[in-house]
Amino acid sequence: MKLAVVTGGTRGIGAAISILLQENGFDVIATYNQDKITAETFSNSRKIPVFQLDISDYGGCELVFDNIERDYGPISVLVANAGITEDAAFHKMTPVQWNSVINVNLNGVFNSIHPLWPRMLDRSFGRIVVISSINAQKGQFGQANYAAAKAGEIGLVKSLSLEGAKKNITVNAICPGYIATDMVRKLPQKVLDKVVAGIPIGRLGNTEEIARAVLFLAQDSAGYITGSTLTINGGQYLT
Repeated sequence: MKLAVVTGGTRGIGAAISILLQENGFDVIATYNQDKITAETFSNSRKIPVFQLDISDYGGCELVFDNIERDYGPISVLVANAGITEDAAFHKMTPVQWNSVINVNLNGVFNSIHPLWPRMLDRSFGRIVVISSINAQKGQFGQANYAAAKAGEIGLVKSLSLEGAKKNITVNAICPGYIATDMVRKLPQKVLDKVVAGIPIGRLGNTEEIARAVLFLAQDSAGYITGSTLTINGGQYLT
């Protein structure tokens, strides 16, 4: 079985990805950053090993991936899902807010992929899926930092797809729209109603709908798909 690592893989979209990959024959390891209780509960219930990882720390990524490959074998699939938000209108956004989001959401994807890249090249196989966002494509008021980081992820995906193609490494992005995670569900009802009103399908997406797309891209049968951005947003933004 192939080993898949899902960053931010114990909650929300990440948890759904971890579970579906496991149910379809992958060995799965999930990482988390701060919520140890949730991560341990997830691990115990799903029998999926979890590792604490701050993806903004390159050395930490190197160490964790070294330990995983030593104890569990080569990582064939990486799902770069972990991310944060620090929202503010641009004129009120502080350098700390800007840099924290860039460091996690963009630099963190580099930190996650870069230590594994030479190993995938040597093994002539890899599947990398980056979870970007609808706001990378259309922008969003109050999320200049987040939108910039997520758009940068798409540029990285396109570039890496060219570098990895001859070595059977595919690199793709998924841009979810508004998904029914705990974070979205906590929005004030009036705000949530306005969001749903702007989605032609008329509902929030489900985490499993994103997970199914990841599963498809992670499989051997998707080997001819690379450098692509898969948009899953209920028709809210058309590309």
